[in-house]
Amino acid sequence: MSSDSVKTFSSLETPGYVGFANLPNQVHRKSVKKGFEFTLMVVGESGLGKSTLVNSLFLTDLYPERVIPNANEKTNQTVKLDASTVEIEERGVKLRLTVVDTPGFGDSINNTDSFRAIIQYIDDQFERFLRDESGLNRRNIVDNRIHCCFYFISPFGHGLKPLDVEFMKQLHNKVNIVPVIAKADVLTRKEMLHLKKKVMEEIEAHKIKIYPLPDCDSDEDEDYKEQVRQLKEAVPFAVCGANTLLEVRGKKVRGRLYPWGVVEVENPEHCDFIKLRTMLITHMQDLQEVTQEVHYENYRSERLAKGAPVPKRTTSLPDHEKTPVSEKDKILQEKEAELKRMQKILAEMQAQMQQKAT
Repeated sequence: MSSDSVKTFSSLETPGYVGFANLPNQVHRKSVKKGFEFTLMVVGESGLGKSTLVNSLFLTDLYPERVIPNANEKTNQTVKLDASTVEIEERGVKLRLTVVDTPGFGDSINNTDSFRAIIQYIDDQFERFLRDESGLNRRNIVDNRIHCCFYFISPFGHGLKPLDVEFMKQLHNKVNIVPVIAKADVLTRKEMLHLKKKVMEEIEAHKIKIYPLPDCDSDEDEDYKEQVRQLKEAVPFAVCGANTLLEVRGKKVRGRLYPWGVVEVENPEHCDFIKLRTMLITHMQDLQEVTQEVHYENYRSERLAKGAPVPKRTTSLPDHEKTPVSEKDKILQEKEAELKRMQKILAEMQAQMQQKAT
């Protein structure tokens, strides 16, 4: 293109509205139509209210048939991973939420290898995604990677236990860890602040990498900046969950009834439940991006650097995890097989021609 044509083009003035400012709306409509996927893992000792908190966060019952083991069963129980999936729709937006619970974690007398099964599960989801990503049917990949891990810390101790430290050090390079102080209603406000400070000091001392809330851009409004500042100051989140509706001062609230009063779950003066839910919802996309761009890429790089081929899936999956293969995909597979066959024949013909020439 000549300099004259550049000058002529740059000097043009197009009044009015062109239309590319509508692109975010197009992306929004497409995303809403497709729906969203999110996988949350909850880890912690039994009795810390993990199931109750998750049900409170998403206003659903993920564990309708949960059987609570007795004390003897807990002592002999190994770590199991229980994935529950539910479809949630709010104002036309669909979310496929999968919550992976870890019953048995920290309940044995010897908890040395209690996190091995969890590490293996996270790696298995990375491996499945890598295998699907390397296949033909990449359009319909189901993302079961762990996007966030709530790690529950007991409020009855004086900080982190050795198991807490070891678990987070083993997993902080594989998953976004969000530390949560469970059953905060057993602590006074002074005790809660002291425990929060102690936990953060130990996290920094052991160089544990927890999920860092993204910094605000300079052009963000002041309300959002203040919200992010409060969320950062609230880490680790001291929470309590409840699914019971109680009447307080003529209003229906979700809370826990005690002889001395009511703990309101959604009251910021009582616990950090609202802040934890706000963090999870407003940063859900960032949690997915960090999982993709940091944790998964680290796994993928290490996996491919070893030079081993990506194995094909040999075990059959449950029906709800099977990815349907369309007729178009079948045709593509057949064409690819035919192309490989023709390339092989062509290579043989070239080899024969070279032999005759010599």
